[in-house]
Amino acid sequence: MAESSTINKGSTVEECQDMIRRGLRTPMVKFLKEHLEKSGCRIGDNFIKAIHCDQKISGGYARGRGIRAGHLSGDCHYKRELLRGYLKIRGHEQECVKRRVMKSMSGNPNCSESASRDAMEAIWDVCYNDTKPFDRAP
Repeated sequence: MAESSTINKGSTVEECQDMIRRGLRTPMVKFLKEHLEKSGCRIGDNFIKAIHCDQKISGGYARGRGIRAGHLSGDCHYKRELLRGYLKIRGHEQECVKRRVMKSMSGNPNCSESASRDAMEAIWDVCYNDTKPFDRAP
């Protein structure tokens, strides 16, 4: 997509695409991509892409298991949470994952908050405890 519109604190779509390309070269992402492809899920060039978005969001999932993504990405590590202003010491990681899943799901106009919460709670234990292909959450 060759847009030069400004998104997410001044980043252009092209700058975001460049960040995606660099991210795909990191050891953890290469490891995940390798294991996804071994399990039959081919990761094409447009699997992760930047698009211009009029809403004030920094990302979302078109489909998939947001609980695993939040848990395994490291984005809910306590240091990142402290930088965001969340000072809770115990249970911060699960609370962060739940908050981020709900935020991601709120972008779907066909899914109410209560339906989103019910869906998340229904699959929480299975998805949160599934750390494959890692031995444990990174």
